[in-house]
Amino acid sequence: MSARSINSRSVHDRSVHRESQVSRTAAMALMLLLAVYFLLPIYFLIVAATKPQGDLAATNGLTFSHFNLFENLRVLFTRSDGVFGRWALNTVVYAALGAAVGTLISALCGYALAKFRFRGREFLFSVILGGVLVPTTALALPLFLLFSATGIVNTYFAVFLPSIVSPFGVYLARIFANAAVPQELLESARLDGAGEFRTFFSVAFKLMTPSLVTIFLFQFVAIWNNFFLPMVMLQKESLFPITLGLYEWNGQTARAPLLQESVITGSLVSIVPVIIVFILLQRFWRTGLAAGSLK
Repeated sequence: MSARSINSRSVHDRSVHRESQVSRTAAMALMLLLAVYFLLPIYFLIVAATKPQGDLAATNGLTFSHFNLFENLRVLFTRSDGVFGRWALNTVVYAALGAAVGTLISALCGYALAKFRFRGREFLFSVILGGVLVPTTALALPLFLLFSATGIVNTYFAVFLPSIVSPFGVYLARIFANAAVPQELLESARLDGAGEFRTFFSVAFKLMTPSLVTIFLFQFVAIWNNFFLPMVMLQKESLFPITLGLYEWNGQTARAPLLQESVITGSLVSIVPVIIVFILLQRFWRTGLAAGSLK
């Protein structure tokens, strides 16, 4: 190899390395900017929740003043006979139970669409995909009219029942079932005399569990943040989730300014369970996303 060829290759390698460094630096700078953009509201919420009511407008919104978090929490959970605690319990019931039941239903439907051959399967799957495109707000009024006719408006079921149906969860479950459950294992279980439900729960469900955590997280967050459906369905304050309860309090701050600090502190409290769930389940969540991406 000539000296000119060696020099040319060396120059090319340095150029590629420089371009790689520039691209990496630009990517890191963009990620840092996006991280600041998304985390700044949370930082503001943390700062505001530690301030006394009088410091909210009198001090800089991004700087700490007198630390008053514990007093704010005490006021939050004792205001209106402790109704915020009831809202928090309602939200946990709606989100945790709704996400668990919804994930099971999505797993059963997705598994059936992935592993069974029947007439109209692809058409049914296309209808489910169409359901993904329908915004939930567009379904609130028809659901209200339907539930009014059945007499379950202003009950837990008015919020719980719509929460357990997720077309997007069925779509993900079908992808996960195709990727994680070998047909040979199912045939072996059937040859051993296992019925379809036993085959699903003893073989398919176990293989799909890491991926189903992803569906659970999506549904948990969606139900936890749900606002419009409870607003349409519920009138009893004791049935409110946190989102609707804080909205009602926020609408009263004009005539009761002291509610402002409770709204801010309640907003901070409301995001803590979501963060905890993500931290506890992130290992399974990453596994589920990786399984879906391989398909």
